[in-house]
Amino acid sequence: MQDVRYTIRTMTRQELDIAADWAAAEGWNPGLYDADCFYAADPDGFLVGLLDNEPVATISAVKYGRSFGFIGFYIVSPEYRGKGYGIQIWNAGLAYLKNRNIGLDGVVAQQDNYKRSGFKPAYRNIRYQGHISDTPERNPNIKKLGEVPFDVLLAYDSAHFFTPRPNFLDPWVKQPSGLTLTYMTNGCVQGYGVIRQCETGCKIGPLFADNPLIAGELAAALASYAKGQTIFLDVPEPNAAAVSMAIDFSMLPVFYTARMYTGKSPSIDLDRVFGVTSFELG
Repeated sequence: MQDVRYTIRTMTRQELDIAADWAAAEGWNPGLYDADCFYAADPDGFLVGLLDNEPVATISAVKYGRSFGFIGFYIVSPEYRGKGYGIQIWNAGLAYLKNRNIGLDGVVAQQDNYKRSGFKPAYRNIRYQGHISDTPERNPNIKKLGEVPFDVLLAYDSAHFFTPRPNFLDPWVKQPSGLTLTYMTNGCVQGYGVIRQCETGCKIGPLFADNPLIAGELAAALASYAKGQTIFLDVPEPNAAAVSMAIDFSMLPVFYTARMYTGKSPSIDLDRVFGVTSFELG
């Protein structure tokens, strides 16, 4: 029997800060400006569960294009777990993404639970942490964001993601507490990456590149922004070159997620994905 005091509705932008705070408390280490960028992706895709008008559960169910969606921020406040509030907001998120191929990055321990909702495992992501030394001389092919037209960057990003995501990408690459670098040769993008300040240290994501050499040079150049702070990089395990790059940087694995989909795995060339954008939005 459902608790009549419990209601689910779309979040306000301010309520997304609550979800970000809960994510930080869970050890997910969000970026300082993640909430602004995430909300821009799909303002209707963030839900809050309220008990007597107080937030007790959150989920994000972001739509991408006409056929994809991604689940994240699935959190129930610890004192309200095991009471059915989580499954209700989970079902509401799935309903919002009805008839789409839905992805998520979930902790491996929850994999069986997600399978019961129709999700199938595709591969693992590995979170590495450590320090990356900046190169003494930066490759002149590495450009700052202002030197590359946004539509050119968007086209490259779209080739390495499920679908074009301009509403999200524009604030993501311009966020105040971060740095975006692009690798250009003869006017063509061959790689790009973003590093952002997080609650603890900095995260690189995405890191897309045509080959491992470009990925490594971009990672080293992005590391200059961290100024000695710990750096986190989320690597798709099937990309052996990306795993080797993280190991070569003396980074250590600290966390794993299972990438899962309700439908067929999107045809993304994972050999060019050296760093996942975020576990919340894909």
